[in-house]
Amino acid sequence: MSEHFRAFSFVDRIVSDEPGTGIVGEYHIPDTLENFSLSLVAESIGQCAAMSSMASVDFCFRPVAGIAGEVRFCGRVNPGDTLQLHAELVKSDREAVGYHGKALVDGEPVVKLLNCLGPMVPIDDFDDAEAVRARYKLLQERGAEPDAFTGVPVIDFEISRLVSGSELEGRFVIPVEAAFFGDHFARRPVFPGTLLMDLNLRFLSSLIDTLDGGPWGVEGMRDVKLRSFMPPGEELSLYGKLENIEGDRATILVQSRRGKRLNSSARVQLSRTPK
Repeated sequence: MSEHFRAFSFVDRIVSDEPGTGIVGEYHIPDTLENFSLSLVAESIGQCAAMSSMASVDFCFRPVAGIAGEVRFCGRVNPGDTLQLHAELVKSDREAVGYHGKALVDGEPVVKLLNCLGPMVPIDDFDDAEAVRARYKLLQERGAEPDAFTGVPVIDFEISRLVSGSELEGRFVIPVEAAFFGDHFARRPVFPGTLLMDLNLRFLSSLIDTLDGGPWGVEGMRDVKLRSFMPPGEELSLYGKLENIEGDRATILVQSRRGKRLNSSARVQLSRTPK
């Protein structure tokens, strides 16, 4: 069976949509999963916004990840939860989509996205426009097959240098093959930015554990920028550096590079957690 709309699709139903303006959707996290990261919740919000933006340009263009001004992790999710997805589009045309969004469980927010901007690219370069149009119609009418998602592989990384309380360096290699490439995207496989987000947070955990005054917990990210596509098999270097600690808050800069070229960057926001 094709992995398209199964291996990395996180909208089960469109409850309402005013294309290019605002959309409400749902996604049921399969009970069979061991976990579902907050990075994938952020992906779910982005996919909901993408559907509305593509509908507004008659599925001639689609957005790709670009910038997120802020990602707030404000709750927890568990297998079996149903996400209520909301996205407000402040810009939607053939050049870019700009939006804010949130995901809720039982009416309580778990992830919020602020000031997101994604460039639009010709949809036929990445996917089958008619297949995506049909998917949109399915989500509006009877909804998608539930629990199709079976999880994503854990991407391993190596740590090459750790300076306690200060810096961290490492590397990882994007898989040559993975089921999620069938969904992201069918005609041009690209490593998802939200999987890089999740990998970055796991990578930084070794540095976070060495910071003074802990324990520390991740409360979000800001200034998230993806500067280029990440194809299968690509090797990327990773770098983390403590920028500051002020009272009960701390900030770590995290970057990835392809050779010497900066590929992505973000600032991870930490807060002290009760002992």
